[in-house]
Amino acid sequence: MTNAQATAQATGTAVDTAPPAAGGPGRGIAFLKGHGTENDFVIVPDPDGVLELSADAVARICDRRAGVGGDGLLRVVRSAADPAARAQAAEAEWFMDYRNGDGSVAEMCGNGIRVFARYLQHAGLVGAGEFAIATRAGVKRVRLAEDGDVTVSMGRAALLPDGVTVTVGDRSWPARNVNMGNPHAVAFVEDLDHAGDLYGVPPFSPAAVYPDGVNIEFVADRGPRHVAMRVHERGAGETRSCGTGACAVAVAAARRDGIDPAATGSPVTYRVDLPGGSLSITELPDGTVEMTGPAVIVAHGTLDPAWLVTALD
Repeated sequence: MTNAQATAQATGTAVDTAPPAAGGPGRGIAFLKGHGTENDFVIVPDPDGVLELSADAVARICDRRAGVGGDGLLRVVRSAADPAARAQAAEAEWFMDYRNGDGSVAEMCGNGIRVFARYLQHAGLVGAGEFAIATRAGVKRVRLAEDGDVTVSMGRAALLPDGVTVTVGDRSWPARNVNMGNPHAVAFVEDLDHAGDLYGVPPFSPAAVYPDGVNIEFVADRGPRHVAMRVHERGAGETRSCGTGACAVAVAAARRDGIDPAATGSPVTYRVDLPGGSLSITELPDGTVEMTGPAVIVAHGTLDPAWLVTALD
């Protein structure tokens, strides 16, 4: 049995997940669907790194009307089998190849890595406890709790020079420039409705600060160390949740509140409410940010071979 077949068996589907023959897919591709606080993903097991998914193909798969639908796609591949993660293979067996819903490549996805970890457990590829996952933003440590929550060590937040402004209609706000392995602009507002419909990218300036685009968070206070947010994700639009965004928001809120764990020597935890649920974000004295929240596998299936001919063309 090949690794790909073993993975397909572990997912509970009898589908042959061998790679498409040259010249076009002759077989279906196994997939699963999962979400973390309603930030949803198409999961494609590809342990041996044989699938070539173009940006257009990913966008077609993530299309909510003409495809499976999702905020993004998680390709599950062994680190040693993918050039982007080969250098991390000694630390982490599995690489999260994350793509935004428009097919663009992203460095990191907080909700995505929790769903990725849940898939590895669901497929019998890891056991309970702590393990590592390779990402384009480095190796991340993950811990699976008995209550079903997943905790991810997200690394340190980089608080970059400010001077960023975000605008919606006739309102503008200063935004905190935070990098969690991917870029974020965090704006504190009185009312989340002030963010508007978030169909398009809210204008920000100066544009040169984010040459590859940015995730924009709008944040309102709900109580002591408790905030709520909405987010426009780069390459996806408004989503129900954003894990790296919640981390950026918690760190920005702590600094706004005059709290710095590096100075106090004590961790600080914020509850961050999102349209799809709540996440607990803790910043440790060494600067490491931990994110805890749910991750659920909801379905599995097969991409139809005939449809794939057009999607992968």
